[in-house]
Amino acid sequence: MQLTKALLLAALLTPAWYVTAHDFSTGDLHIEHPWSREMPPTAPTAAAYFIIHNKGAAADRLLGVDTPAASKAELHEHVHVGDLMKMQQVPSVEVPAGGEASFKPGAYHVMLFGLKQQYRDGQRFPLTLHFEKAGDVQVEVTVQKDAPAEQVEHSTHAEHQHDQ
Repeated sequence: MQLTKALLLAALLTPAWYVTAHDFSTGDLHIEHPWSREMPPTAPTAAAYFIIHNKGAAADRLLGVDTPAASKAELHEHVHVGDLMKMQQVPSVEVPAGGEASFKPGAYHVMLFGLKQQYRDGQRFPLTLHFEKAGDVQVEVTVQKDAPAEQVEHSTHAEHQHDQ
């Protein structure tokens, strides 16, 4: 009877742990809710999004990313060129001291090329972020049907800085 109660309690607490365990920290950096939109079965590319918070007194820089889920992963941004939106690769993204860098649709994002499989809603895949000062940080990207509302609303106020 005790074992049954313990298993029931563990089962009830697991969803709460699963949700809160989706943020990642190293030193002064905190990576909030890495996610990717579920793609059609034939899509050759996907994008990953998240917010990097820097609680420290010194800036850091995201230098690159990689994942076993794709042949190639690159840092990208959307820019306005005339009347068109254009996507372009960037060499790095600054994470200002006491600030943040937001990766969201229509702004900075991680572009994944040559997907090894099509991930479905609820599945996860690893992504390693390479920082200039903090080093490598491995996160898990959750695939979901839609953008998380709280991240889209929050990130509309963030400043985006990068090197050209």
